[in-house]
Amino acid sequence: MRTQVAIIGAGPAGMFLAHLLHRDGIDAIVIERRDRAYVEGRVRAGVLEQVTVDLMHRLGLATRLEREGLVHGGTNLSLDGRMFHIDMKTLTGGATVTVYGQQEVMRDLFDAADDRDVPIIWNAADVALDDLASTRPRVTWREEGIGRRLDCDFVVGCDGYHGISRASIPADVLRTFERVYPFGWLGILADVPPVEDELIYANHERGFALASMRSATRSRYYVQCALDDAVDDWPDERFWDELCLRLGSDVGSRVTRGPSFEKAIAPLRSFVGEPMRWGRLFLAGDAAHIVPPTGAKGMNLAVSDVTMLGEALAQHYQAGNDAGIDGYSRRALARVWKAERFSWWFTSVTHRFPTMDGFDRRIQMAELEYIRGSEAAQRALAENYVGLPLGAAR
Repeated sequence: MRTQVAIIGAGPAGMFLAHLLHRDGIDAIVIERRDRAYVEGRVRAGVLEQVTVDLMHRLGLATRLEREGLVHGGTNLSLDGRMFHIDMKTLTGGATVTVYGQQEVMRDLFDAADDRDVPIIWNAADVALDDLASTRPRVTWREEGIGRRLDCDFVVGCDGYHGISRASIPADVLRTFERVYPFGWLGILADVPPVEDELIYANHERGFALASMRSATRSRYYVQCALDDAVDDWPDERFWDELCLRLGSDVGSRVTRGPSFEKAIAPLRSFVGEPMRWGRLFLAGDAAHIVPPTGAKGMNLAVSDVTMLGEALAQHYQAGNDAGIDGYSRRALARVWKAERFSWWFTSVTHRFPTMDGFDRRIQMAELEYIRGSEAAQRALAENYVGLPLGAAR
């Protein structure tokens, strides 16, 4: 088999790139080690930056998004139960975010791939990448026990933190930067109406909490928990009690309780791998970087990566211009590190760290009080939350 671009991984990065290349007449095949049901069923992010929403419109993927997405012009912060509002739309000159779950995004991407005959190979086992430093890279895998091979011009690794793509970059080339946080998020989904029309990020002396939603009738709630906690340690009643306590008496009294139908604990990590290109291999999305979910940047960063890479590959094939692919890693990393900074900062001012003493807690409180009273501080938060510009190609 032969194609122009081999895409490893059918998550958001891989599928958005596949649609971008299909639109530009560039041959691409997506290779995924799982099946569609598994990839589509993963519960992940739910806040889309304007960059992501705009791309879904350009690709003709926004029909359900327009109908079902919840557009938010602001967000809320809470300090020990005292809530204040950040008017992002006003502060940024009209930018908003849209609440629309990653599961729904993946459904839209896969349905459109079927309609457009975008090729996806499912259940590919033992994927390997070879000759990446040459002009003739190849991908091999096993499909139903039979060995397969795909020759291509470029390989794009969209296969996540544990995938083969980043591991294929030589150790003396790859540099990694990591911060592991000493707590996790316990999250639930419940078919109850959200407590507020917009998200609430709560800093409480007992720890962080987040009130979010997936629709007008489905809520997504989180509380900070210890890394050694187990889901069984958190029956629904304990979760609701802790959530309401951390949100404060006013908001907590308005929370609608109900049985959870999904409950999981996720660790938090900041991670970046550099460079995001080696030879004929490019990295995008979680294969190159991980952010804590506090700033809602994970899927949005994947989208910005592949938007830049799609432009670069189109320049290569349509104009014979390699400036875009040569500058991809530098351009993408410039935005990645800004998102990493914001996600780290937002996590640091909203969470309770095990080593915090009284001084640290007072600094945290002062930071949030400063944001409450400063339009300039609110504008900086809003600009980062709705998503910074992609930046010009260089």
